[in-house]
Amino acid sequence: MIGGGVLAAAALAAVVATAVVMSDKGDKSKSVADKRPSASGSPEPTFSPVAPPNPREFIASQDKDKAPLTTKTLFPHSRPSLDKRVYKRVDTATTDDCDTAAQNGLGQVLKDSGCRKVLRATYVRDGVAVTVGVAVFDDKAAADKAKAKSTGNIESLTGGDAPDFCRNTACRLTANAEGRYAYFTVAGYTNGEAVPSDDTKALQAGRDVSGYTFRRIMARANAQAAASGKPSAAASTKPSQPASPSGSPSGSASPKKEES
Repeated sequence: MIGGGVLAAAALAAVVATAVVMSDKGDKSKSVADKRPSASGSPEPTFSPVAPPNPREFIASQDKDKAPLTTKTLFPHSRPSLDKRVYKRVDTATTDDCDTAAQNGLGQVLKDSGCRKVLRATYVRDGVAVTVGVAVFDDKAAADKAKAKSTGNIESLTGGDAPDFCRNTACRLTANAEGRYAYFTVAGYTNGEAVPSDDTKALQAGRDVSGYTFRRIMARANAQAAASGKPSAAASTKPSQPASPSGSPSGSASPKKEES
């Protein structure tokens, strides 16, 4: 009898133990199942948008820069207002012979760097005249090279209200580059007098016209990017490098340049 009771108790214990184990397994299974996301709650896949084209890519080489390029497209305004200072355009010119549009060594630099042509325009305001010359190259590397090696100055384009300025006398100079374009200004007095070291009028005029030229080049870049059919963020219309301090005026015989 005792033996039978022990066996019965053992059997009952085994059943209880089994039930507990099975119950534990059931709870674990339920816990794992609860952690699985339901099919209806799965997030939709997302895709990164295609990066818009950089407008500067369209002026970095002649392969992409296909828009018409003339003095009319580059310098379209006869009286541009530059920071509320109104200038009058008095003349424009284009040449494929880059040396003839520069003086004192700059022509050779342009030629050695692969200059294709130079487009110039002259603006006047309050007795000051500024000529800007835009040298066109095959790519950005060539334009950057021309700027880095630049010496001398762009030749002033005289005419109209600027009959004679910056010819063998001290004048303000700037040099810069954007994309496949290097651009230079020479600014002085319309009466042909030398620019003194404390001048501010020719200095400001040179910076104004240099900044205007930069914005015209970037307008060209943005227009071509927009015409490509792909959404693009407009490139900044601020020069990548700010204007440098005033410094001394430079004569065409031994010019020193300030970046604008």
